[in-house]
This record gives sequence, C-alpha cells and structure tokens, in this order.
Amino acid sequence: MKKIALLGSTGSIGTQTLDVVRAHPDKFKIVSLSFGKNTDAGLAQVHEFRPEIVSVQTKETAESIINELPSGTRLLYGEEGLTEAAAGNDADIVMSAVMGSVGLKPTLAAIEAGKDIAIANKETLVTAGHIVTEKAEKHGVELIPVDSEHSAIYQCLEDNADKEVSRIILTASGGSFRDKTREELKNVTVEDALKHPNWQMGAKITIDSATMMNKGLEVIEAKWLFNMPYEKIDVILHKESIIHSMVEYIDGSVLAHLGTPDMRVPIQYAVSKRERLELKGGEKLNLWEIGALHFDKPDFDRYRCLKLAFEAGAAGGTAPTVLNAANEVAVASFLNRKLSFLGIEDIVEDALSRHTPVASPSLEEIIAVDEETRRQVLTYMN
Repeated sequence: MKKIALLGSTGSIGTQTLDVVRAHPDKFKIVSLSFGKNTDAGLAQVHEFRPEIVSVQTKETAESIINELPSGTRLLYGEEGLTEAAAGNDADIVMSAVMGSVGLKPTLAAIEAGKDIAIANKETLVTAGHIVTEKAEKHGVELIPVDSEHSAIYQCLEDNADKEVSRIILTASGGSFRDKTREELKNVTVEDALKHPNWQMGAKITIDSATMMNKGLEVIEAKWLFNMPYEKIDVILHKESIIHSMVEYIDGSVLAHLGTPDMRVPIQYAVSKRERLELKGGEKLNLWEIGALHFDKPDFDRYRCLKLAFEAGAAGGTAPTVLNAANEVAVASFLNRKLSFLGIEDIVEDALSRHTPVASPSLEEIIAVDEETRRQVLTYMN
C-alpha cells in the first residue's frame, strides 16, 4: 500500500491520479490533498478518499468549507498549509501537481522530510533544478517524472548506464496550431488555442503546448532529471503522440516508449514506483490502426518559445526563472483576452533581454527574481 500526498487534486493530473487510486484501492491511499478554488470538486474528493489533511488556497476558502468536512480532518490553507500537506504526513510519495512556482517550497519541504516526489510541476525544476536535485541526493529521495515525455525517457533509461547514452529525444505534438503559419497565428482566439488535438489538459499547459513553451520547459526539466547537457537533448515533432520520447545509445540503438495518449500511464508508473499495473479502461495500442507515424524537425523561427527556452537553459542561473515567470504572466493575460497569442513570446523575450542571470542562485534569490519579473512584466503590459 503506497500512501500518497496529492498537491493539486482538482487539476488534470490530480483528477487522473485519483482515477488511478480509485482503480487500485488495494495499492494506494490518499493521506493528504490540496486544491484551490474548485471547492465543489475538492469537497467531493475529500468525502470519497477521506484524507487526514486537506489544504486550500486561502483562509476565506477554508472558512467556507470547514463545516462540510468529515470529522477528524485537519484543514489548512495558504503556503504553510500546502507545505504541511506535502511534508507533514506519513506519505510514501508526494504527487506535486500544482501549477506554477507555488509548488517549489512544498516540494523542497517534502524532500527534506525524506519523501519521494512524483513530479508533475515543471516549474519546480525549471526555476530551481540545481537546488531540488542537490537536496534530493542529500536526503536519498527519488524524483520520479510524471510528464509523459520524461516518464518515457525514465523508462527507456532504466538499468542502463548514463555513459552509454548518446542523446535523449523529446517528442512534441506541436499543439493546437501545429499546421498554421505564423501569419495565421496573428488572430487566433483563446478557444482555438485550447483545442489540443491529442491530449486533455488544463488551460495553461494547453496554451504552453500551442506555443511550444511546454516543450521548452520540458527540455530544461530533462536536463535536471537526467543530468543531461543541453547538447544531448533534442526535440522532434510527432503529431500522433504515440511515441512519447526516445533514448539513443552510443551504439546507434534507439529505445522508444510507445502508447496511446493517456496520462494515467505515467501517473500510475510514478506513484507505484515503477510497478506495472493494469490500466483499467485504457485503450490498447494497435499500430495497424494508426497506419503511419510522422516526424519533423521543429522550426525555431516558427516556435520562438522553444528557442527562448533552450537559450535560457544554456544561460543558466536565474534565466530559466525569468523565462517561466514571464511566460506564466503572459499566458494568464492571453487567457484573459488582454494579450495576443504571438504577444506571449514577445513578452518572454523582452523579459529575458532585460535580465542579467545570477549564477547558482539561492532559493531566496530565485524567489526574488521570480517576483520581480512578474512585477516588471505586468508593468510593461499595462
């Protein structure tokens, strides 16, 4: 029985994590969970899974639901509550599925408490990869990837020496606008951007997929997860999302992880700590039904956010923090219809051009740069 602390229970990864727990009640137990503003869904989860600890985003939300919780449930809120939900329990593994940089402190606290991390929060490694990986090594904690691409690489690398690896290859669907030219992107709408052809995901990550920033963040994340230099990380466009990623070895062999697009597969593999379980209700992969798989090299002029991510990663220090913070603010502005789709990359590029990276930043420096970048971007847009 694996005990799970679930951060971000009402989001896409969170709800699918609960699907996995629901399908294997003899294997998993939720001991704590956190959610934000979606109190109806959150309360339903609390009553179904009966966690010992529940954390919500604000004091007001906590006060509004306190009388609706099962008896004996500890109710917490805010950053301290999220940290307690991550670290202050007897969980074997923490599913870090909250969106944005809010996941950094709770994840670090859980690592210091000796808990393995199923990491679905890209921003934690993007902004503070050197700190997270150093602490994980110090406390003997495993970072288990949940992104389908990183999970694929993780599985293809298992039991193989790092020195034998020639490169890792992240696949990318190309997102909602993969067949559009830059000229056609000038007037696309929020509704258009949210129509991902392959995956059902949250709004922010779906927009990131359309700009390819999501893949850029995954490149930076892969550098830290697999201790891989950027020159050994490639990205390839693959519309069908059947091959989730690949590892090339020095003898020319390429190991690929294939499967139908279903996030429950990497979630289940992560929380079970590499135990293969039946995927109940999952669709089997029959390649003869697919017929053909297509691949192409990404065009950095077409996908400027991907280029900016590679550049920020290579610059290192606080550059990825700026990349991530500026992107979060820009995407939120696009979703609120205050910024054009192509304006997202302009905002990110401008923020990076204004910043001089701090090498090997402390956690305090990372937080300060993150906050300052958000302030500057909001000022610039207004």
